[in-house]
Parts: sequence; structure tokens; C-alpha cells
Amino acid sequence: MAHAYGPAPTSDKDYALRPLDLVWEDGGAYALLGPSGCGKTTLLNIISGLLRPSRGQVLINGVDVTAEPPQERNIAQVFQFPVIYDTMTVAENLAFPLRNRGLGKAETHARVEEVAGLLELTPDLKRRASGLSADMRQRISLGRGLVRKDVAAILLDEPLTVIDPHVKWLLRRKLKQVHESLRVTLVYVTHDQVEALTLADQVVVMNGGRVVQMGTPQELFERPADTFVGYFIGSPGMNLLPCTVEEGGVVVEGQRVPMAPEACAKARAEGGELRLGIRPEFLRRVPEGTPFAVRVEVTQVEDLGRHRLATARLGTQVLKVRLAEEERLAAGESCWLEFPGQWTTLYVGGRAVS
Repeated sequence: MAHAYGPAPTSDKDYALRPLDLVWEDGGAYALLGPSGCGKTTLLNIISGLLRPSRGQVLINGVDVTAEPPQERNIAQVFQFPVIYDTMTVAENLAFPLRNRGLGKAETHARVEEVAGLLELTPDLKRRASGLSADMRQRISLGRGLVRKDVAAILLDEPLTVIDPHVKWLLRRKLKQVHESLRVTLVYVTHDQVEALTLADQVVVMNGGRVVQMGTPQELFERPADTFVGYFIGSPGMNLLPCTVEEGGVVVEGQRVPMAPEACAKARAEGGELRLGIRPEFLRRVPEGTPFAVRVEVTQVEDLGRHRLATARLGTQVLKVRLAEEERLAAGESCWLEFPGQWTTLYVGGRAVS
């Protein structure tokens, strides 16, 4: 599947959403994560039926729905700005999708009560929706998607953007609890990695209209398949150092770092820009003289409360190093760092080879 907003696309650059092939498992929680303009909302709108792809198909439960309008897809969508009826009560808003489908009064009432309980809206069911806070309005909007038992999936397009930061974490936790309780398929669009990594079982990282990597939060953190994933995920992101390949390892700023022979051989065969990647959390401070350790000059140490973060120079390159609580290091000092092989990745042309 792919999509271009302009006519007659001739190359990948003409596509807002480049060719992709994704499978969403029933009952899973997925996040589409990436910067603005990367194609997240385009993909979401194709799934919902608001947009028809330039090429390819959309299948739901094995049925081709590419040409079907949104109302025929049995999908609920929650937008960045809540869509609710101010003149109705909270209960009437929640019941509206069910009444439109002719569900009986008793069943509608039972379903509204169940969803209101999950979203902590029970005390407010008789209140008018006008004048409610932004987080309550978004909970109502979410409830309208959840209230239908037969819904195939709920699509959420950055639903917490307009919510005050101090209540965002409450709604994230509530959404996670709701998913675990109902096991409805969720597809969640966000540019916030915290939201994506805490809500989703599988995260689809997008950049420049293409899917860069799909995996669990742990896989994306520990084994980024692309330098974009390494840099975009994590705070701070992965250290990415230009390097060269030599016999028995790679060389960064004149200092040798061991690397698996098969990775080195593959890098030579493929050609392209070489970078060595390791996260600040995985660099290990070791005593001087440790084999294959590299010497760095510390330029800054920040106390971030639960841990300390050092900025260091390896030649002309800058490294971020997460320090253990008991480690004492100050700007102007030197130290020795080890690159553990299991956490060090070689990239060629931005893609991992090890």
C-alpha cells in the first residue's frame, strides 16, 4: 500500500506514504510514532476510510474494504480535538453510537454504565457536556469509540495533545487499563515517544513517509535497526559515531573498538557511510588499561535526580554517558569507557548490520 497526494507519482519521493505492508493482530495495541509530516495521520486515515490509497489494499478480517466508506468499516476514530455534543449529557453522548444502530434501551444502558465505569465517568453521566474540562471531553470521545462491542478497531489521532501535562499520565494509564480490560485493537498516532512506548505492544516508527522499524518498546530501545530509531527513541538518543572498519573491529577517532567479524565483513561488502551506535545507558566506565577501552575527556556532568548524565569528547566526537548513582566524575576529568559488544551496533547507510 502507498499514497501520494499529487497526480501520477513516479518515484518514492512523490509519495506521502511510501510502499508498506503491515499486519495488525486483533486485540493488539499499536502506536504510529514519528515526527510531524512523516505519514502517521495519512496511514491512519487510510485505515479508517477517510482516505483511499493511491495503490494497494486495506483488509479487515481478510475482507477488502479499500473502496468502503468509514461507516462501513466498523471502526471508531478519536481525534486530537474531542468531537462530542454539548447539548447532550455525558450518558447521551456515550449512548449515541448505539442508538444510531438501533440497540435496545436495556442493552444500551448496560453498555454505557460499563464504559463509564472504565473511564471513571459514572458520577458525571447526568451532566451536560458543555463546560466540561478538556480531559473529561476526551474521555467521553474515547468512550463513544469503546461503547460499541462489535468495533473492529479504535484509531486515536494524537488524542492527548490538548490535555494539560499534569493529567496526561492519568489518561495514558486509564487508556492502558481500558485496553487490557476490553482487548479491543488500538492504533494510536503520536510524536511523543513516552506515549508510544507506554501504551503500545508494538510501535511502528515512521520517518519521511516510510516505516523505519516495527517492534516492541524493548526491541526498539535495545536493537534499533536504523540510526533514526536509535536517535529518535531515548532521552538522550543513541550515540552515533563515524567510524572505519579494520581487521578485528572498527576505529573511532583513532581508537579501536571490537566488533564481530561477520558484521565487519558485511559492512565492507555493502559499502556506504559507517557509524557505530551505542546508547548512553550501555557505555561502561572501566579502569585505565582495560583492553579495548577508549579514553574520553568529560566536558559536563548533569545531575538529573535519579541518575547523572556525562557529556564527553572522544577526539572530535561527542558522547553521552549515563553514570551510576555512586559514580563520581567532574568536568575536566578523563575516564575510560568500554563498548560492550552485545549493545554496540554497526550501521551502514543508516541500517544495522549487526
